[in-house]
Formats: sequence, structure tokens, C-alpha cells
Amino acid sequence: MGGSGRVWQVAAAACVAGSLAIGTAAAQDPNPGAITLTGSMDASNVYLFRGIPQDDTGIIMWPAADLGIELSSGRGTIRSTTVNFGTWNSLHSGSAGSDGPSGKLWYESDFYASFGVGLAKGVTAGATYTIYASPNGSFPTVKELSFRVGVPVFGVSSYALVAFELEGQADGGVTKGKYLELGAAPSYSLTKAMTITVPVKVGLSLDGYYEGLTGDERFGFFSVGGNLAVPLTSDRNQFGRWNVHGGADFVRLGDSNALRLGENTKVIISAGVGLSY
Repeated sequence: MGGSGRVWQVAAAACVAGSLAIGTAAAQDPNPGAITLTGSMDASNVYLFRGIPQDDTGIIMWPAADLGIELSSGRGTIRSTTVNFGTWNSLHSGSAGSDGPSGKLWYESDFYASFGVGLAKGVTAGATYTIYASPNGSFPTVKELSFRVGVPVFGVSSYALVAFELEGQADGGVTKGKYLELGAAPSYSLTKAMTITVPVKVGLSLDGYYEGLTGDERFGFFSVGGNLAVPLTSDRNQFGRWNVHGGADFVRLGDSNALRLGENTKVIISAGVGLSY
């Protein structure tokens, strides 16, 4: 990360879609075709990438957009196949952006392409290729290939993600890292339209992902939080489904990440507006 200044974060299609979910179990899709458009604008007080401290100064804004295409659907072993293309961006008013050495707000712009398969019993699998770039020149372009498998465990959405750095390093080290993330997201219905989700995840280095003073460290971070989305429009709205959403996450960092931050815990608060059509 060029010291502690490089800031970037993956925006997989599944994450974008999940953050925009309204929470209605049997929603009426206003756009029942094979193409789905989602977008969001969020603001946060802290930017971390897989536990690696990035920026906690000024205002941090995350505009994102995703195009999803359903290639097939059925009732056999393979229930669906999809491709997604999207972009995720990070705008900073603090030290990583307009108040920093570059003097420019647009810190990061990412592009990703993914392919996903839906299987029987709620199992999903997918692969995502991501390019991370910095419009204000704060870090070199980084390229990554990741694989994700989702499996319901006792009715709870759970997943495992493995990522391989193809070019560049998230930690600014010398080794292209291999990363493992395990997570789950129990959800609870508060009303017919509102659902609170409690995401829990842990990030681990498989090889060279968290390079510290004593070499590669296995533990990167642990986080637990709560997220709530509130619909602004009905399911039948011809302009798509709009929602406001927000949440908070408590993060416990590993030794090398805590050394970069200057503290071993952080509370991340975020809120924004989302659209799905």
C-alpha cells in the first residue's frame, strides 16, 4: 500500500446486490426481464480493505453501480447462471483525497466482472475478476481473481471466499498474496418490509497477504455488525425499488493492521441510498 496511503476495496456483485436488498420475501419485480440494474451511494467514517487500515479522516463516499444478466434459469441441479459487470468508487475529502498530497477527491475506481451459478438447496458459486485503480494516483493498479461459494447453514447465509492477487499487493508488501474470508449473515424480519442483517466475518492470509514486521501473519481481522434497509418505494414502482440503508460494524484487527492504524479496534458507521431495477 505504499506505506499506509493506498486505499482500495473489492466490490463483488453479490455484495452490491446484498446491500441493496429491501427485505421483502415475495417482492414483485418491476423489471421482470433478464437484466437487473443496481446502484448505491454510501457515506462512511472509515475505509478498511479486509482489515487493512486505509482512511479515517474527512468524509468518505462510495458510489457503485452493477449490471446483472441472467443467462439461464431452471429447476434442475443448476438453477441459474448469471454474469455481472460493475464499478465501485471511493471519494475522500480527507488525507487520502482532496486534503492529501494529490489534492484530488477521486481516490479509487474499481471495475469487476463476475460469473455466478445457482445450484439446488440454495448453494451458489462464482468467480470475480477485479481491477483496482486510483484516479488521483495514490496507488498502482491492482488485479485480483477471487472465488466464492455460498451455502445455507441451519438457514443462515454463509460463504467462503478465496482471492489471489495477480498484480500488486493489498498490503504494499513484496509477495502476491492469497486471501481467505469466511462469513455468515443471519437476518431477522422486523416488519414485512424491513429486515436487519447481522454480518459476521473473519479475514485470514493463506500466503503473503498480511505481511508485517515479523513476516506473513495469519489473522487479518474479525468483524461483526448490524445493517438495516428501509424501502422508500413499493415493489410495483415503475422507477425501480429505492431504499435507504445503514449500519455499524465493530472490527478487531490483527497485529500488522493494528500497527498501521495505531489501535486494534475500530467502529465503522455507514449509511446511504440504493436502487434496484
